[in-house]
Amino acid sequence: MEAGLRLGRGASADSSAAMAAGTAVDTAVGTAAGTAAHSAGVDPALCRRLGLLSSHLVVALVALVVIGGATRVMEAGLACPDWPLCYGALLPGRQMNLQVFLEWFHRLDAFVVGVALLVLAAVAAVRRRRLPHGVAALALLALGLVAVQGLLGALTVTQLLAAPVVTAHFGTALLLVALLSALHQRLEGARREGLAADPVAVAASAWLAPAVAVAGLLLYAQCLLGAAMASQWAADLCLSEGSGCQWLLWHRQLAAVAAAALLVVAVVAPERRWGLALASGAGAQVALGVFTLRLQLAEPVVTVAHQLLAALLVALVAALFTRSLAVRHG
Repeated sequence: MEAGLRLGRGASADSSAAMAAGTAVDTAVGTAAGTAAHSAGVDPALCRRLGLLSSHLVVALVALVVIGGATRVMEAGLACPDWPLCYGALLPGRQMNLQVFLEWFHRLDAFVVGVALLVLAAVAAVRRRRLPHGVAALALLALGLVAVQGLLGALTVTQLLAAPVVTAHFGTALLLVALLSALHQRLEGARREGLAADPVAVAASAWLAPAVAVAGLLLYAQCLLGAAMASQWAADLCLSEGSGCQWLLWHRQLAAVAAAALLVVAVVAPERRWGLALASGAGAQVALGVFTLRLQLAEPVVTVAHQLLAALLVALVAALFTRSLAVRHG
């Protein structure tokens, strides 16, 4: 009887061990197969090249936002009275001064970005089967947005800096920054696809992605409100004449909500470096906003830095959102 029990327990243990070994083998084979399938479908060299191009485009777009901010602060938005040329020439010579240079260089940067996006979209469309899913669609969407941005740029001049057009121009620029940042992360994440994901990161992404989305929407709304306020010179009028102060109040209130949302995401983000960057950026942006008003908008450098940091935060949030989705569905 005892021998039979021992024999039964031994057979059960052997069976459990065999099942565990089989599961381990299946997991290993499945992971290897997934990695092999991914490697066969996606061209790493192409992803690296387009990733490099997309990273340069993010930098160029942020620079475009900054130059646009400097153009507004220096009241150079109509320094070139015609469009697309400037004083009827590709390079105005006799009329060149700081204001004309800012507007002319803003258009030049926009043209270079448009050409680079055309190249990116064409390559992504032709080689879409060798790229991560969604990259071609993002590139084509970015190309469409840059065409809209060019039209808004023309209307900004022809409509003599109409506030709704200027606000839409700025909002579209930030959408392009977010889109290219997301596209870059999608390309960078291609090398991680097919690999076993960190269970902690997967669990965190289930709630991190919605949290980042909410924070991003609040941030974007805050940027649009700031652009609407700036395009009407509401802060200047409030500080100098005491009129239009409601815009400034709304901007402050939404800034507090957006900053709080960004800080929550920064605290709970599983990747510490991303959380630290987000928290630092949000804190610095609030500080710049306070300094801008304390200085009575008299320091253009501080005002432009405020706009620069807004664009960088948009890029950072878009990148973090894309990474959280990649982990969740990877």
